[in-house]
Amino acid sequence: MDHVDDCLKHEPKRETRNNKVLRPNRLAERELRIDRFRIFYDIDAVVKIAAIGHKSGNRLYVRGEEFHL
Repeated sequence: MDHVDDCLKHEPKRETRNNKVLRPNRLAERELRIDRFRIFYDIDAVVKIAAIGHKSGNRLYVRGEEFHL
């Protein structure tokens, strides 16, 4: 998961195909996609990871439960 460290430590606000701002939702303001995993995070003075989930088809699972953004 070195890629996660690089993205979140050095350029957490940089938008790319796999790192984007989300529409307003109850989980987090940003999403970092790595393979089937999704890291949801907010940026204040520091990066705060709100949740890590994974995709299966069009479904997102966080903590083992299907989650709708």
